[in-house]
Amino acid sequence: MPNETEIQEINIHNRMSFIDRKILIMSGKGGVGKSTVTVNLANALLKKGYTVGVLDTDIHGPNIAKMFGCEGAILQSNELGTSMIPVSPRAGLKIVSLSFALSDPDQAIIFRGPMKLSVIKQFLADVEWGTLDYLLIDSPPGTGDEQLAVCQSVPDLTGAIVVTTPQQVAVLDARKSLNFARQLDVEVLGLVENMSYLICPDCGKHIPVFGTDGGKNLCVEQNIPFLGGIPMELGLQQDEDLGVNWIEKNPESESAKAFMAIADHIHSTVKFKHTPYVPKFDSCSPSACASCTADCSSRKS
Repeated sequence: MPNETEIQEINIHNRMSFIDRKILIMSGKGGVGKSTVTVNLANALLKKGYTVGVLDTDIHGPNIAKMFGCEGAILQSNELGTSMIPVSPRAGLKIVSLSFALSDPDQAIIFRGPMKLSVIKQFLADVEWGTLDYLLIDSPPGTGDEQLAVCQSVPDLTGAIVVTTPQQVAVLDARKSLNFARQLDVEVLGLVENMSYLICPDCGKHIPVFGTDGGKNLCVEQNIPFLGGIPMELGLQQDEDLGVNWIEKNPESESAKAFMAIADHIHSTVKFKHTPYVPKFDSCSPSACASCTADCSSRKS
């Protein structure tokens, strides 16, 4: 008979089997705009007609909800109380974040590694994600517990997108993220260089605030795809703070066009992959079969 951990593993595989592409978005350094990339890439994919889920695994600083304009929403449970319903601020979009479980947005989350692993696994196993084209998994900076939990828990993880700025200290840490992915046999789908330049609001000139081509040069060095450079534009920060969809509001902006191009590239080059799940245990009880997709000897009709 399977234990609790094994049943949770079955549930994770069952939930994730209905999602075509599961992408981890990570950065080696904080402050490079990883959540900006996650939110705007999600909005770009939505604009193209795909269904998207966003899982915020930044346990200590969850801000995805604010950027999607659904701060203050609460995670609900199904009628039986056996699973959680993600927040859906608009059609085709499902979001899960620990911020939805907090009564005070200023509350400090003081969790050790095992607790963070438990929360992430619960979000994977107990949330009714349903059928999705994409699940974008936003992570905190670095190569720690959260990234490791995702890479080791998400079956058929499609790959990782690394975010950096052109600045050399950010590129240095991005290189560590690339090595992390390779050590865990996670495919690197490419790199996004955020804040590539500032567009002057008066003359339109491109101002390289953080240097030039740091991300592009890293891609050449590491032989990985350069997904694109995202410029800094006035108004983007304000709209993100207000939870306004920048892609929809400013479709002709350079940054919106860059995100749409990245969405096109990802969808055309990243293929769905699925490996049938075989439990690690030899048999299980009939009570576990309701949530299991494995074709094992214990499965009841």
